[in-house]
Amino acid sequence: MIPILMADDETLIRSALATMLSLEDDLDVVADVGTGEELLALWKQRVDAGAPVAVAVLDLQMPGIDGVETAVKILELSPGAGILLVTSHGRPGYLKRALASGVRGFLPKTASSTTLATVIRTVHGGGRYVDPELAAEAISTGDSALTAREADVLEFALDGASVDEIAARAHLSPGTTRNYLSAAMSKLGVGNRYEAAVKARELGWI
Repeated sequence: MIPILMADDETLIRSALATMLSLEDDLDVVADVGTGEELLALWKQRVDAGAPVAVAVLDLQMPGIDGVETAVKILELSPGAGILLVTSHGRPGYLKRALASGVRGFLPKTASSTTLATVIRTVHGGGRYVDPELAAEAISTGDSALTAREADVLEFALDGASVDEIAARAHLSPGTTRNYLSAAMSKLGVGNRYEAAVKARELGWI
């Protein structure tokens, strides 16, 4: 059996995925939680107990530490562990950052449960799988100058949202959000957050 630990702040999606994966004869969802911090605590407990190394299935964007940050910390505890990121935001910059960190699987949340199960087996066996469409976008896009959080807040700025609205969507404080927006505007050489968001979108950074 392949043990699986899942983290996704969207409870309905997480529960549905856990249920579907549990129907597979060779997959065992041993835990599903809402944050990266919770998953890391469980992962450490398994490491301390000498349990078999699990596959981590992580939502890319979660409150607190995101999927890539969680992956980095997992790999510090268990080098070479199989990690799969699932996301509804398939930005090329995120994909490149994930692969550079050692993540071996990257799927959109639109993928079927059959594909998800297959990719879990692949990364557990030491292989790699990246959604072909996301891979093509990443190859055609230059490296982003934005950090992951800067890209987050800019994406939420595309519809003209206020700083407070962006902060709420990104699970950040207004002050931190302003700092990220200011840094992004400076890197993109524009005068306001909406212009920064539009330019970043044109560059394929969000």
